[in-house]
Amino acid sequence: MNDEQAEKVLSVLTSQRAHREFSSEPVPDEDIAKILTAATHAPSAENSQPWEFIVVTDEKLRATLGELMQRAWDGGGRDASRDVLSADVFADVDRGLTGGIASAPVMILCCADLNRTRKETVGSSLFPAVQNLLVAATALGYGSALTTIATVFTHELRNLLVFPENVIPVALVPIGRPARRLGPHVETLRWKELTTTAGKESR
Repeated sequence: MNDEQAEKVLSVLTSQRAHREFSSEPVPDEDIAKILTAATHAPSAENSQPWEFIVVTDEKLRATLGELMQRAWDGGGRDASRDVLSADVFADVDRGLTGGIASAPVMILCCADLNRTRKETVGSSLFPAVQNLLVAATALGYGSALTTIATVFTHELRNLLVFPENVIPVALVPIGRPARRLGPHVETLRWKELTTTAGKESR
């Protein structure tokens, strides 16, 4: 990898943001295939590669997934998050979980097959794959977000999307063209502020 390629990779990594509002523009199947291919190139515990991805594009199914997320948010998620998140982030999450995420033209339920991995290694196997998925979506110009709140309704998800008992949902990722542009990541701004302050002190 040359310097120019490395800079492009770093640019994608540092521009990845959590998008919770989407336009209605469809996502072509070939782009979904590229995103999933990237996800399956992630590392996994003991090279088990236990991931299963359920791609949901049906409007009614997406609406039902949105309803499940809102039920979880209304049923305790909102109260648990109110004092943890900043006011701006809380407002953005609230908008997302009460309709914004459901507007995504594609939702991908990321699952782990317990026949291919131990329960203790589900997180270390699945979340690297989810991260690859998010980064690939960003590279192709799509917005996405890592959400897990719908997984509290595992039974309902299993009945809705029809997957076996040995497969457990870990995350639900909405994908679509962003409805609005987001600014720099807060941590990036803080890092810049800290490095600037450190530079002044060293002088």
